Amino acid sequence: MDIEYAIRKDKPHKIIHTSTPDEILLYERWKKFNRLSVMYIKTKISAGIRGSIEQHENVRELLKAIDEQFVTSDKALASTLIMKFTSLKLTGIRGVHEHIMEMRDIMA
Repeated sequence: MDIEYAIRKDKPHKIIHTSTPDEILLYERWKKFNRLSVMYIKTKISAGIRGSIEQHENVRELLKAIDEQFVTSDKALASTLIMKFTSLKLTGIRGVHEHIMEMRDIMA
């Protein structure tokens, strides 16, 4: 099945009374695979994330919205990690091994 067809191809022009059978077929094919792609993506996204992303009927627009959502999340994650590393100090009570393991766990 060519489910990524709607991602690879631009949306064809709407069907009008002068459309050729080939144009109608291409539009129907794109419409079908676009709908299938959107449904597939929505089933694979967790409910918590799905609620924070705008609803889209076009798979390309949906993927763009998801991408934009996670770009900001990456920046927030980077900021959080920087704050954790700058505030992390080696204390004499714990050993160097435990300190290194804690730093490794933050990165994971």
